[in-house]
Amino acid sequence: MKTADPELMRAINRFHVLDTIRRFGAISRVEIGERTVLSATTVSAITASLLDDGLISTRHEGDLRSGGARGRPRVMLTLNPEAARVVGAKIASNRLVFCVTNFQGDVLASLTLPVRVDRLPVEVIADLVEDGVRRCVMDAGLALNEIKTVALSLPGIIEHGTGRVRSSAVFRDANVSLKEAIVKRLDIDTIVESDANAITMAEHWFGRGRDCDDFVLVAIEESLGLGVLHGGQLFRGARELSLTLGDMIMGSDPEHAIKLSELASERAILDGDHGDSRVRDAIRLGQGMGRVRGLIEEGDNELRIAAARAGSALGIAIANLVALFAPPRVILVGSTLALGDYLLDSLRLAFAKAIPDPLKNVAQIVIDEVSDELWARGAAAVALGELYGSPWGTTGPARRSNTTEFSDTEAGR
Repeated sequence: MKTADPELMRAINRFHVLDTIRRFGAISRVEIGERTVLSATTVSAITASLLDDGLISTRHEGDLRSGGARGRPRVMLTLNPEAARVVGAKIASNRLVFCVTNFQGDVLASLTLPVRVDRLPVEVIADLVEDGVRRCVMDAGLALNEIKTVALSLPGIIEHGTGRVRSSAVFRDANVSLKEAIVKRLDIDTIVESDANAITMAEHWFGRGRDCDDFVLVAIEESLGLGVLHGGQLFRGARELSLTLGDMIMGSDPEHAIKLSELASERAILDGDHGDSRVRDAIRLGQGMGRVRGLIEEGDNELRIAAARAGSALGIAIANLVALFAPPRVILVGSTLALGDYLLDSLRLAFAKAIPDPLKNVAQIVIDEVSDELWARGAAAVALGELYGSPWGTTGPARRSNTTEFSDTEAGR
């Protein structure tokens, strides 16, 4: 019988111990064992190693015995926030958002650059990312050599292991080696992730999914992203590909089927480039849907119909996700939520009609209008999650190796 890879199991157990300390604060070894279901021997070995590496520290508190007599204080374990710093970033078509966090995910500095990048060459975008990282690190009072990892998130289909962007609204070209471009400029380990996966991690670490290890997240913006968290871990597809919701096919006739993005993305709601200059200017500033809502309230019936159509399509798509995954929670995020009930009323109605009766009360739909900083912080959480599972030593965490690439012919063998 084949046994599990011992090195992989050690990394997994190490991650769970560190993540438990992060989530619950000062905690004893006994409580760690209870929450992770690891043996006392395993917990002791892992925490001893973490103490040696300076990733956690001890705190003595309380009295084990009741009454007034002095007893032996409890030894509690906490993360060492200074053990590592990472940079997380969100790259959108009309803005770049950066944040620097410490080892437990606290934000040390943040920066937003409101610049339109979706029409720029890759090399120029990489230059802007480099400048943003350097500026944010400086604002945090740090030097670049104090940063362990840079994690970039953006919409599209991303190969997490290789850092290749297969397709994205941000880039003109397909198969962009973004990781390679950034490592060349900064000489720092770099992760490239989908923005939907980044905000999924942010919700799990800091937001509406903190108490839940299994949920689905739908990111409704210019692109429609999907994040699936299972057992506290992000689910990725073959070759560590990110998931995308916008490419979901709607309809049963292949000749007339359309993608969800053609019905429910911001571009679909606007039906291309909107003629109103106020909307065009708002889009450039990342406030397009807020302006659309204002126009609907002023009586623009075409936009109202488009918003309702988008909501109905999303409601059906979310019903499909619940039918597939049966998650206890579906979290909706993204700039399109600025449409409010003009989008959500039809979404809820379509979901209620489409969801099978046995699943009607399975999933709670949560609306969360999060800040841009949280998306960047989620990218930082992706980086931290990988550091938590990495072997450490006197030189810091081991470098992550790239996913092996296969040709289509090799993959089919």
